[in-house]
Amino acid sequence: MRDVLFLPLTEGRELAIAVDGSAAVGDKPGDTVHAPAETVAYFAARVALMELLSVGAEANAVVLQNFMGDDRWEALCRGIERVCHELSLRLPVTGSTESNFSTVQSALGVMAVGTVAAERKRIGVTPEGAKFAVIGRPLVGPAVLAHPQWVAPLSLFVELLASPSVYELVPIGSKGIYYEWMQLSAANGRQGRACACPLPLFASGGPATSFLISYDRAAEGALRKRAGRLFFPLFAER
Repeated sequence: MRDVLFLPLTEGRELAIAVDGSAAVGDKPGDTVHAPAETVAYFAARVALMELLSVGAEANAVVLQNFMGDDRWEALCRGIERVCHELSLRLPVTGSTESNFSTVQSALGVMAVGTVAAERKRIGVTPEGAKFAVIGRPLVGPAVLAHPQWVAPLSLFVELLASPSVYELVPIGSKGIYYEWMQLSAANGRQGRACACPLPLFASGGPATSFLISYDRAAEGALRKRAGRLFFPLFAER
C-alpha cells in the first residue's frame, strides 16, 4: 500500500491525494529541532509532492494547514514554492491558519492533490529480474540540515521519474527502507522477501531525503553514474 489515496473521478481517471505532517520542528520555543519556517514547509511539501508524483499522478494543487501562526504564512508558502520550482511545477496554494490560539511548538500539514490516469499509475509495475537501489541517505531531525550533501535532490528525482529504465520510485519515510521495500514487494506480489543494503534498513527516512527505485538491470551503469555517491544498491533475496 502506497501513502497515496485514490478516489474515482471520471472514466479511467482518479483523484490522487498525498499528505505529510510536521510537528516540533520550527522556530518556536518548544520545538525539538530548530529550523526556519520556510525550511519546515519545504520538506513537508517535498514529501507530499514526491509521494504524489512517484505514483504517476499529475499535481494540481497544494493545501497548507498552518499551526504556526499568521506571521509564518508567507514563509511557509515560500518553502512550498521552492519545492514547486525544483519540480518545475506551478501550483495554486490554499489552506488555513490556526489564529485563535498561539502554540509553543510548531506544526503544519501539507496536502498535495492531483489526478492520475489508470494506465499511467506506477504501482506494481516492477517485473521479475529488476534491480533495486536507494538514492540518497535516510536522514531525520538535525541531520537533514547538517548533511545536505546526502539528501537526494529533487532534480535527480524528476530525472529518474522520467527515465524509461526506472520502473517504480518510492519515497522513504519515517518507517525506513525495509518498510518501503516490503510495501514495494507486496505491490508486486512478492511478499516476505528479505533484502540487504549498505544503509541502515530500519532508520527513519525523515522527510524523504532518500527514495527507493526498481530499475532495468541493463541501465545500472548509467544510473550509478548519474546518481554518483547517492546510489546505494539494495539486494533482494531470490
